[in-house]
Amino acid sequence: MKNYIQKGENLTLAAPYGVTSGGGVKTGLIFGVAAGDALSGADVDLVTEGVFDLPKVSTDVFAVGAAVYWDDTAKLMTSTTSGNTKIGVAVLAAANPSGTVKVRLNGTF
Repeated sequence: MKNYIQKGENLTLAAPYGVTSGGGVKTGLIFGVAAGDALSGADVDLVTEGVFDLPKVSTDVFAVGAAVYWDDTAKLMTSTTSGNTKIGVAVLAAANPSGTVKVRLNGTF
């Protein structure tokens, strides 16, 4: 195909804020995990598919298969739907209190 560009699992975009490797990044409707550190406005490679251990609101509880949302203000995974973006599902239960949740990114919008 002449118009094929790439698979889209990894995207290089301008970081909307400073981010460290492994941190969540939301730009528009795109969510990904930073493959490296980047200052605000600098290009960063985002991984948009796969399973990642990501920081969460410590009091939130996730069952296997539960929806996981991105709180762009706190820069944490959350179970709160209102005002947040659904980015995937939990692949392992996460209790209260705990600092992370294992998330399978949905890779779609």
